[in-house]
Amino acid sequence: MEHIAMPSLRIATIFLTAAAVQCIAAQDVDYSQYVNPFIGSEGAIEGYAYGGGDVFVGSALPFGMVKLGLDSFEIPVNQSALNGGWTPKGKVTGISMMHQSGTGGGPKYGYPAQMPLASLEGVNLLDNLTYWQDRDGDDVASVGYFKTHFESGVTVELAATRHAGLHHYTYPSSEKHVLVDFSHYLPHPTRAWDSQFYAGGEIEIQPNSSTYSGYTSIGGGWNLGAPVTVYVCGEFDSIPDSARAFSGKNTFPVSRHFRSFDNATTPEPTFRGTSARSGPINDRVGAIFSWNGTDDNQEIKSRVGISLMSVAQACAYKNQEIPDWNSEVVAQAARDEWNRDVFSKIRVDTSEKANKTRLALLYSSLYFMHLIPSERINENPLWESEEPCWDDFYTMWDLFRNQVSLWHLIQPSYYESMIRSLIDIWRNEGFLPDGRSGNYNGLVQGGSNVDNVLADAYVKGLRGAINWTDGYAAVKKNAEVQPYFDQNPVDERGSLKDGRSALSDWISLGYVSTDRKSRAVSKTVEYALNDFAISQIAAGESQGDVDKYLKRSGGWQLSWDPTATSRNFTGFVMPRYANGSFHTDYDITDCGDCNWSDESYEGTSFEYSFVIPHDMERVMELMGGPQHFESRLDYVFQPNTSGVDLGVNGLGITTINNVANEPDFQTPYLYNYLNKQWKSVERSRQLATDFYFNTSQGIPGNSDAGALNCWLVWQMLGLYPVVTTPVYLIESPWFEDINITVNHNHTLRIRAEGLDDGDGKQSYYVQSVNINGQAWDKNWFNHEDAGGIMTEGGEILFHLGTEQKVWESGEVPPSPGHQVIDVGGY
Repeated sequence: MEHIAMPSLRIATIFLTAAAVQCIAAQDVDYSQYVNPFIGSEGAIEGYAYGGGDVFVGSALPFGMVKLGLDSFEIPVNQSALNGGWTPKGKVTGISMMHQSGTGGGPKYGYPAQMPLASLEGVNLLDNLTYWQDRDGDDVASVGYFKTHFESGVTVELAATRHAGLHHYTYPSSEKHVLVDFSHYLPHPTRAWDSQFYAGGEIEIQPNSSTYSGYTSIGGGWNLGAPVTVYVCGEFDSIPDSARAFSGKNTFPVSRHFRSFDNATTPEPTFRGTSARSGPINDRVGAIFSWNGTDDNQEIKSRVGISLMSVAQACAYKNQEIPDWNSEVVAQAARDEWNRDVFSKIRVDTSEKANKTRLALLYSSLYFMHLIPSERINENPLWESEEPCWDDFYTMWDLFRNQVSLWHLIQPSYYESMIRSLIDIWRNEGFLPDGRSGNYNGLVQGGSNVDNVLADAYVKGLRGAINWTDGYAAVKKNAEVQPYFDQNPVDERGSLKDGRSALSDWISLGYVSTDRKSRAVSKTVEYALNDFAISQIAAGESQGDVDKYLKRSGGWQLSWDPTATSRNFTGFVMPRYANGSFHTDYDITDCGDCNWSDESYEGTSFEYSFVIPHDMERVMELMGGPQHFESRLDYVFQPNTSGVDLGVNGLGITTINNVANEPDFQTPYLYNYLNKQWKSVERSRQLATDFYFNTSQGIPGNSDAGALNCWLVWQMLGLYPVVTTPVYLIESPWFEDINITVNHNHTLRIRAEGLDDGDGKQSYYVQSVNINGQAWDKNWFNHEDAGGIMTEGGEILFHLGTEQKVWESGEVPPSPGHQVIDVGGY
């Protein structure tokens, strides 16, 4: 098995046990060997996470509750380096069980934690500045496995299961210590209101001294969530010479919650014997385990189970999921599961002649888009239910664009389970989540985009055990009920926890006004798609509602100012006041900070004017017809046209179109609506090859829960989904033969005859397409076309060549939400 090392990314060979070797030999292909877990771990500045993907680097199973990895503190601190825990140069403050991956908002998780120490000299267990560690070698990682070496001489190896983790520490001398810290979490030192906070805990050391249990409660963070209580059951493979529980004052200076001191000098811990409890002011609690013998055994292993339900359940996970102490066996089991349940769902040639860079990009991208959300079956502490439980939808704004559509194809069981969980959250909490983590809804970035997720599943026929009567009631609530104002500090003009904060405007005006609400441009565009999505579910669940929501879905046109001009183009979605006038001085190419309180969120009006996937026909009309639409589309891909500082959401991108940000994901493919599919292929390929690499800087921004990675997977398959519709746009595949397992056990084969794009060659333009033996004259198809190509499987055959050919003669992709609202002459 090969493991990838950082930062040089050289390969470190690890010798396996005989059993592990036999296990690998028994598999047809070990696709996990092509995964580079460090892709996206650095930003544009070498050695720093700033502007990178904020990906989790550690050990995890697909959608696993446990993501076991380092927590490190790197300066300069930035949002893009908070949630994954791992940074290239940061000092290690702990090794914790729970993390997010690829998320750019405030921190969540980073608990419960251990920290191996080679000495206690000068160490204050309540002050991690006294024991944090630099790493003095390359970190090494592969699927299911992580290894690092501390400056103190301690080597750390990690392997995880779904609810447990195995730590393997090798010490430089006979003195060995492990700190268990129940008050550890990922901080946000620059924003007090967005920081997590410790709300209390308890630890107890069992009579044999090698086992401990208890709980920690951590609240706040990214979505200002209520405290999450995690029960812990840990065990060491040998009896320590001493084991002492401790407690200490809770002094974290930026927390506004439950603190007993403000910027006080960190006190020393008080040792409590075999147990410690937080008490009425949430004292910090933990334990220190020490082995001081003179024998030659320099290794300590620890297996830890966690649960949101009870200590007993955490112990059961520890014992059942990690029955022995062999980290390679645990890592191999993880690789087997990833191969079986994820990587083998998309199979391509892996022979010696195969392009290894493309293999790395494909399977690494599949890996990152399966880290979150987190499956929490039997782990719902909030209510009793027969429905599945999922968490860490961080966020629907990211996921709905293309990621859910791929899960629908290759992970129908997981995806059905997610949808059922989302609906169950509505049943018990009143609203579907648009973002959720730590059993708590928030933050809503724009529309109620979970509506799009449910609609995409519905129109493609996902049924199973989903209660779609309830599903429709849930999305309809988003369209009809104004959520309460949660007073989140980042937005003084609307709720961020649930639903649509500007619904009062949307219903009364038909658009979101900029003088009464924040993010008026992006909310108007997103609310329109949300209502279209609801109309698609209504078509099967409540026919009488279809026309109402279809009409409302045209409201984006009320924000279209036909006189607005920018860069010699006329007509854009613009901020509009409640009295009907437009904000005419608004800079169409610059959204300012492009954040919560601005008029457009993470995208300019120039960009959002293209983001109407349900009615591209009307967009084209308002832009002046096909020729003007095409020239404007050409323009957004020209270098040095961007008018906004993209910050961490696109360092180094100079075009108006921002491939690193979700609103622009579909824009390169819009040439299909002109029957000039060859230009979609050219633009999207250029973006993929310019911004995606098999390196630590290999994605153009935050991974965003795997959304950027998923964009690349669709690009490599030669298809792209039009969200909330059953339509797939036809592009051009990157492999000669792709076999995809769809709808549980059917095979979709994608073949590309004539593909030759190595060494600068460009034999990737489509010359013709056949679907299940039918000559196909359209550059798109429906989910159920050609005998159910995406449900029953079959073959899509591409004939590729060097000619930039208009091969399609059929109808352009549909605009199922097409409506005409008078915007002044159009």
